[in-house]
Amino acid sequence: MMAGRIPESFIDELMNRVDVVEVIDARVPLKKAGKEYKACCPFHGEKTPSFTVSQSKQFYHCFGCGAHGTAVGFLMEYEHMPFPEAIEELARMVGMQVPREAVSPEQAQRRSENEGLYQILEKSDQFFQTQLRQHPQANQAVSYLKGRGLSGEIAKEFGIGFAPQGWDNLLKQLGTSDEAKQQLLKTGMLIEKDNGDFYDRFRGRIMFPIRDRRGRTIAFGGRTISSDDGAKYLNSPETPLFHKGRELYGLYEARQALRDISRLMVVEGYMDVVSLAQFDIRYAVATLGTATTEEHLTRLFRITQEVVFCFDGDRAGRDAAWRALENALPVMREGRQIRFMFLPDGEDPDTMVRKQGKEGFEQAMGQAQAFSDFFFQNLQKDIELRTPEGRAMLCKRVTPYLSKLTPGIYRQMMIDQLAQISKMDKVTLEASLQAETRPEPSSTKQADNIPTAAPPPKRRKLATGKQPKSLVRSALGLLLRQPTLAQKAGDIQRLKNVDKPGVSLLVEILEILQDNPQLNSAGLLLRYQASEHEPHLQKLMSQQILLEDDQSMEPEFLSALDALESSQHADRVDSLSIKGSPSLLSDEEKAELRKLTTRPADK
Repeated sequence: MMAGRIPESFIDELMNRVDVVEVIDARVPLKKAGKEYKACCPFHGEKTPSFTVSQSKQFYHCFGCGAHGTAVGFLMEYEHMPFPEAIEELARMVGMQVPREAVSPEQAQRRSENEGLYQILEKSDQFFQTQLRQHPQANQAVSYLKGRGLSGEIAKEFGIGFAPQGWDNLLKQLGTSDEAKQQLLKTGMLIEKDNGDFYDRFRGRIMFPIRDRRGRTIAFGGRTISSDDGAKYLNSPETPLFHKGRELYGLYEARQALRDISRLMVVEGYMDVVSLAQFDIRYAVATLGTATTEEHLTRLFRITQEVVFCFDGDRAGRDAAWRALENALPVMREGRQIRFMFLPDGEDPDTMVRKQGKEGFEQAMGQAQAFSDFFFQNLQKDIELRTPEGRAMLCKRVTPYLSKLTPGIYRQMMIDQLAQISKMDKVTLEASLQAETRPEPSSTKQADNIPTAAPPPKRRKLATGKQPKSLVRSALGLLLRQPTLAQKAGDIQRLKNVDKPGVSLLVEILEILQDNPQLNSAGLLLRYQASEHEPHLQKLMSQQILLEDDQSMEPEFLSALDALESSQHADRVDSLSIKGSPSLLSDEEKAELRKLTTRPADK
């Protein structure tokens, strides 16, 4: 066994000692604003402070770009630290020594294997850069790069290299053992033949290292120099270290070059990113042989408030822009902006910036089409809006897309714009949109030959007057604000059979807090680091940040739990009543229904 995972108990204690205000203030000066602290957000450009830090909740939230988290999350985002390093840094600040739990041999082996993969990729990176300087064939690559206007400084900053022609240059240099060959194979640097031999994947190409948020090389993109060498661009395949749907070429370099990034531009090629950087446009990134994903955009909007997509102006470019728009719908909200820049025929960002320079290129970018304009323009193609039929068709086309937007001001403004174009009443459109987003019941139809029973009695309102989902959210939000409320919850077994969304998570959190009464809000959130529940809990905490704790929290919390327990009773009444006629119930079900419906109301 070897030292590995940081014990949960240590992280709990660390979060009780760390002050998020001190952590952030040491890096971004904060000003007192009532009970909270404020600053201009370090993750996007702004002039009016919307970045709020709560000392009582040990949480920060930006009301402009949506960035939020604990002290650990801040270090991970602001300092680009992985989780263990962020914990180490916080422990150093408060004078604690980080212990390590033993890890299994399997975990130790996996960690060692990954470390070996990072090392072999770093060696590959160094090999390609050396070949660009020294290999006899490099003159062709150097001439190409100079012809594209790149300086040696920019080429060095982006780590540009050269893979010479030949089947085994890298293999001979680095594949000196069976282990090294397997590492090169796992990272996609080699391809295995049917007979078990290997050959280099990248040959006769200019090489662009793809770096993760820590600057480690995780993959490569290769651009051919000759038109006879196959595909123009060749990317590393998916590997244990590289996932195309998550990574963006040039993002690490942009973050190194710029502290405040007011916008990011998504282009299509490595050379576009590097050429724009040569002209001091340092905010360009490129996807890696795939369409821009929701995960890409979520990552970009953690850094900036504006994303500009740059595409060719032809049919293929506009189709690609529409795919990007569709993937962006779930992440679009107020405070975020997406625009689409379509280039003239025959131009790409590289050629355009060399012709027009930085000022001319950015001036053209200023004319980029707004998300909403491109959205409605594309969907009303081939529709005659002068007729009621045409306007109804537009509404039918648009509604499924609007249903993907997060409820809020931005979605409401898109509905308003649709109402203006279609000349429809906003209330009617909103009702249509709610019908679009309402989940269908698992079984809504009965066989035609079975008579429909009398409609079941209407569900009585719960004690708080809210629907069950709101009760769960309310209880979770109150726990995040004041974890000590869990000690007042009593026996939580009473909630385990409540069949409502989120109840299992609520019960789990209650158990954690009852077993760990010293746990604060930040420590609780860290228990769900990188889990499927983390985004939901982080969002809930963001909604609590400006709410003050008061004496009414405990009654509200207990009332929500009681109402959830009562809902289990009401659900059973409904499930029996839905059968309608008593003749459809078994004797046991009849007895149970009588017992449930005659039970004292306060019981």
